[in-house]
Amino acid sequence: MSINKLLIAGALALALAACSKPEQAQDAAASANEAAADAQTAADQAAASGAQTADAAQAAADTAATAADTAADAASSATGAATDAAASQAADAAKAAEGTAEQAKDAAEEAKK
Repeated sequence: MSINKLLIAGALALALAACSKPEQAQDAAASANEAAADAQTAADQAAASGAQTADAAQAAADTAATAADTAADAASSATGAATDAAASQAADAAKAAEGTAEQAKDAAEEAKK
């Protein structure tokens, strides 16, 4: 390979890596949104059954919804990031928010029992 081809291949590899960060953030936001919906369903079921833990389930659902909003904001930031480092940080924030939403969903489901 000539040096020009190597440079082009390197540039393409960097471009592909940069494109994957917003996709990762968007996937995390979608997952967080799904977890928030599941948490709200669990809270609704707890309230409908008259469970004493309905308030705790609703609080967990609210936490999941907040985390989903945070993940969506981070995904938006990753998409509009000017640098790969900024996109990476935003994607990491989205993944962290996804984890928070999943934990809140689990708490809501546990509270409905």
